[in-house]
Amino acid sequence: MLVTTTHTVEGKRIADYFGVVAGEAILGANVFRDFFASIRDVVGGRSGSYERVLSEARETAIAEMVAEARKLGANAVIGVDIDYETVGTNGSMLMVTAAGTAVYLAE
Repeated sequence: MLVTTTHTVEGKRIADYFGVVAGEAILGANVFRDFFASIRDVVGGRSGSYERVLSEARETAIAEMVAEARKLGANAVIGVDIDYETVGTNGSMLMVTAAGTAVYLAE
């Protein structure tokens, strides 16, 4: 299934619109407590383990969005937007959402 941030696909015609589809993934508080505590140790560096966790959350959100689109009979999701938000008490959790428009592309 094609997933794109653009609203059109070159060489393809949108034959049908199925509506907005979305997927979410939520990361627990411990990840972020550990992350912010470890920043002192990583000054100026990157935290590969946390980047992997965020990447997995993004991939999960996209996979859920694609599964919802497939159920509707779509063969593409266009106009995809990925957001990262804090939720829960004192922003103790991070939610990754992926949303777009499920469509059927014809030649």
